[in-house]
Amino acid sequence: MNQKRILFLGATAQQIPPIKYAIEQGHYVITCDYLPENPGHKLAHEWHNVSTTDKEAVLALSQKLKIDGIVAYASDPAAPTQAYVAEKMGLVGNPYESVLILARKDLFRDFLAKHDFLVPKSKAFYQLDEAKDWLDEIGVPAIVKPVDSSGSKGVTKITEKEQLAQAFEHALKFSREKKITVEQFLVRDGYQVDGDGFVVDGRLVLAEGGNQHNDHSCHSFVPSGISFPSIKSQVQKELAHRELERCLKLLNFQNGAINFEYQFNRDGKFFLIEIGPRNGGNLIPDVIKCLTDVDLIKYTIDSALGLDCSELKMKPAIGFFSSYLIHAVEDGIVKEIWFSEDIRKNIIQEMIYTKSGDKVHKFNGSNHTLGSVILKFKTQREMLLKMDNMHNYIRVILK
Repeated sequence: MNQKRILFLGATAQQIPPIKYAIEQGHYVITCDYLPENPGHKLAHEWHNVSTTDKEAVLALSQKLKIDGIVAYASDPAAPTQAYVAEKMGLVGNPYESVLILARKDLFRDFLAKHDFLVPKSKAFYQLDEAKDWLDEIGVPAIVKPVDSSGSKGVTKITEKEQLAQAFEHALKFSREKKITVEQFLVRDGYQVDGDGFVVDGRLVLAEGGNQHNDHSCHSFVPSGISFPSIKSQVQKELAHRELERCLKLLNFQNGAINFEYQFNRDGKFFLIEIGPRNGGNLIPDVIKCLTDVDLIKYTIDSALGLDCSELKMKPAIGFFSSYLIHAVEDGIVKEIWFSEDIRKNIIQEMIYTKSGDKVHKFNGSNHTLGSVILKFKTQREMLLKMDNMHNYIRVILK
C-alpha cells in the first residue's frame, strides 16, 4: 500500500488523537500552525509554521508537499481552509462556499432564514451604533457574539440595553472579521443538545447528541461538559436528524464530520443553533466511541483520504458517558486540582494540561481549559446529577 500524505491544520492537545491514529495506520503525517510549542508537532513526521487561517499559504504548502488529504479536526477557523485546499486540489472535501456559511454565524443565520428554519431575529454589525438601533428593535434579553469565533469565546447574554457596548467590545476581541452578531434570545426547554455527526456520500449516516452542561459561576454559554446519550425523546431526535440532513443537503455537504448544537423551545419547536463543518471539541468523538464503539476519529481520517466509509452507521448506546473540562472559576495561580473520592470511580480517562504554580484564567471559553476527563456512570440519574453539580466533585484550587 502506498503511504498516504495527510496534512493536519493545527496540532493542539485536542488534535493529538487523530494524529496518532493516522500514524498508526502508516500514513505520513504533516502538521501546520503558527504555534511551534503545540504538542502535535512533536508526533508528526514534519511540521510547518503556517497559519491555518491563511488559505493561500496552506494551499501553496499542500501543493508543494503533494498531500493526499487534509483535516481540520475540531477547528472552526481552519475548516474553510481545509475546504478551499481540497477544492483546489481535487481532494475529498466539501464546497468552500458552503463550509464558509457554516463557519460564519451571520452567513448561517441568513441561510437558515432563507430556507424556512426557525431562527431568532438576528443581524451582524461592524459598528456599535448600528447594533444599538437593532437592539432597540428586538429588545432584551439578547445574545452578542462574534460571527467567527469558536468554543463560545466572546459570547455574552445581555439583559439591559446599557450592557451592549461592553458586550460588543468584548466580542470584537475574538473576531477576526471584527463583525458582531446581535440576536434575540430564545428560551429553551431542557438541555441544549451538543453532538457530532458524520456524512457519507451526502447522507447523514450518524448523529449522536448529548446534553450540554454549563458552569454558571463562570459562563452560562461555554460548555463545561457533555453527557451522553441525550435525554430528548426519540421523536425529537428523529426530527433533529431530518432537519440537520435537510440543511446539509441544501449546502451540498458530501463527506466528513460535523459538530452540531440545537435545542427545542418552550413551545416544542426545533431550533438549529449551529453546525460546525468539523469534529467537535470537548472530547465528543472520544465519548461517542465509549458510548457506541463508533470511532469517528478513524472515519474522519479515512474519509479525508478517500477510503471507503460506507459501513458507518448509528449504533445503540451501551451506557452513560460524559466529558468534562477542568477549569478555574476565577483568575489565579494553581495550587492543586482536587478530585473527590466519589468522582474518582467514574473517571476512565484523564488528561491534565496544567500544574501547580501555573497562572490560569477564569473559564470564559474553551481556550481556558486546564484538563479534561471522560467519565462512566451506572445510571442516567447519577450522570445528570453529578454533571450538573460537578463543582462538588472536581475543583481547581488556587493559591
